Amino acid sequence: MAKKTGKGGGKSSSPHRQASDIRSARVRVKTARGRKLSSTLWLDRQLNDPYVQEAKRLGYRGRAAFKIAEIDDKYNILHPGARIVDLGCAPGGWTQIALNRCGADAQVVGIDLLECEPIPGATLLVGDFMDDDAPDRLKAVMGGKADVVLSDMAANTTGHPPTDHLRIVALVELAYDFAQEVLAPGGAFVAKVFAGGTESGLLKTLKQDFERVYHMKPKSSRKESPEMYVVAIGFRRVADDKTGDGGMGEDA
Repeated sequence: MAKKTGKGGGKSSSPHRQASDIRSARVRVKTARGRKLSSTLWLDRQLNDPYVQEAKRLGYRGRAAFKIAEIDDKYNILHPGARIVDLGCAPGGWTQIALNRCGADAQVVGIDLLECEPIPGATLLVGDFMDDDAPDRLKAVMGGKADVVLSDMAANTTGHPPTDHLRIVALVELAYDFAQEVLAPGGAFVAKVFAGGTESGLLKTLKQDFERVYHMKPKSSRKESPEMYVVAIGFRRVADDKTGDGGMGEDA
């Protein structure tokens, strides 16, 4: 059962800072008969991950909640009363943070192929954001265009880093195609990417379509993970001048 999100208009205190202060004794996991070594290692990592522990304490649905909290702390993209779309929202951690930060007057809509347990204050849809009618469907639910489109989606990994990178870049491009249909002028787009060089085409497009574009690896992202997040702020209508150079943030 998810912890009830705050209803105030202001932002809550930063949860990732609380998690960073956790100091707990390490839990040792004994290899159980019939359990694969990989499963034992995963369980050991989960039991000894302070972000996993803090997510449970705060009622968040996963450690990923702290990633969007860190991004918002740095770039201030989640505002009271905003319209937010969370692509691939299950299990719901990013949706919870969006509600917490944007308050009771916000319109937070999540969509996922998988059914997500209800989150009070959010509208959760089961469906494919790539469906032709998805943009109009979500705009109708929100009552207008979105201020922010979030995507923490990742393609299924193969274990082959170049292939995995290409897959997630393709997924991010699809997410941005959707975002162009629903974002209001001045809006923001946040998406997970993997470190690598083949996303230069996507970054070029984002720099043309947004005033500022940044790269960020949150502290709550596991060190061994190649994931990063692209944060694009200040959406300009696609029909507007696309020849100007978009600003690139210092940490891009």
